[in-house]
Amino acid sequence: MNRIKSLFIIKTKFEAFMVIYALALGATERGAVYMHQYPGIGGQLLALACSGAVFMAGGKILDALEYQRGF
Repeated sequence: MNRIKSLFIIKTKFEAFMVIYALALGATERGAVYMHQYPGIGGQLLALACSGAVFMAGGKILDALEYQRGF
């Protein structure tokens, strides 16, 4: 069970950036869908919220990685 658990732990900055990249791809796709479903300012605001969430999550992932290395 520990071997399987270790697959889901981010250990290096490279792994962190790969996860952030995957989040960004999904967020931009979702933002494009929002802009298509809700034309105008509403869709643009939802797309902006998607990309903003990636920035916040990416910062937290990198901070958590630095915090984990401290121990």
